[in-house]
Amino acid sequence: QVQLVESGGGSTQAGASLRLSCKSSVDRYTPFYMAWFRQISGKEREGVAAAAGRRNLIKRYAHSVEGRFTISKDYADGTLSLQMTNLQPEDTAVYYCAADSDVPGESAFLTPTAYRYWGQGTQVTVSS
Repeated sequence: QVQLVESGGGSTQAGASLRLSCKSSVDRYTPFYMAWFRQISGKEREGVAAAAGRRNLIKRYAHSVEGRFTISKDYADGTLSLQMTNLQPEDTAVYYCAADSDVPGESAFLTPTAYRYWGQGTQVTVSS
């Protein structure tokens, strides 16, 4: 069973940057499909960014973060990262790492139900 652990969350001010990391617990294995989701208080979980592949990644971003967030994957050590810049109060949420070995097409990259494995989440709070 693949287990994921997120880190890097915290509290910051609008305009600041944070970098989130997600590490797979399985030695010498990195899931082909990995993504970041977030859940804003009182709302449903939503896709943030996805990365499919090994070294050459297929990436997809939610419109709300495109141009501000960058997803990357270190396939060798099983680490998924999310560099977040120009953070805004509306980015405040619990951020989750997700992964799977089989996602049914790019249209599902940012769909929570497409992923079987999830981390415990890390809180990001942005103040104005």
